[in-house]
Amino acid sequence: MTKVLIADDHPVVRKGLKAILTNELPGVLCGEAANGQEVLDQAALLDWDIVILDIAMPGRSGLETLKELKHTRPKLPVLVLSNYPESQYGRRTLMTGASGYMNKEGVPDELVGAIRRILAGRMYLSPAMAESLAEHVDQGSGRPPHESLSNRELEVLRLLGSGKTTRQIAWELHLSPTTISTYRTRILMKLDMKTTAQLIHYAIGCGLAD
Repeated sequence: MTKVLIADDHPVVRKGLKAILTNELPGVLCGEAANGQEVLDQAALLDWDIVILDIAMPGRSGLETLKELKHTRPKLPVLVLSNYPESQYGRRTLMTGASGYMNKEGVPDELVGAIRRILAGRMYLSPAMAESLAEHVDQGSGRPPHESLSNRELEVLRLLGSGKTTRQIAWELHLSPTTISTYRTRILMKLDMKTTAQLIHYAIGCGLAD
């Protein structure tokens, strides 16, 4: 029996993925998690074969959840399934320990194929992801500035780009407004910018915002 943990904060998405997997993988057992903490709790309770993980979740982000999950369960394969294009988060998730990255726009057959490939012990790279990685190698040091940000800083930048205030971001990430302001200051320094408006413009221009 294949045991798959589906982590997404939208119930409709979880149920849709569960329906696809139940139809395509006979005998599959699907668990659900709505946020990062539930993922970690579920991973401690049951020996899952693979985790399907979204990036944008309330509280602990998908990237932070992935990092902690690979620390506590290093051999547990994780397929990141996100709305964001591979060029934005794909390389970062692979470096954090994911076994594959896939955009939610992918067809069901592609999802099932990715899961089967990962369960067979291999990595999954979509054509777009492979092209993005190749471009990164060709560009060498010409990386986009936001790649210098930590996972948490990138998450704060994404939320700023989505138009959320410091207090809204603090509530969503379960952090204090002071902590968010500190992250904002670090981001401004790393990206060599002076205002939040510049950060918002940058995030939107790079496709980092919702």
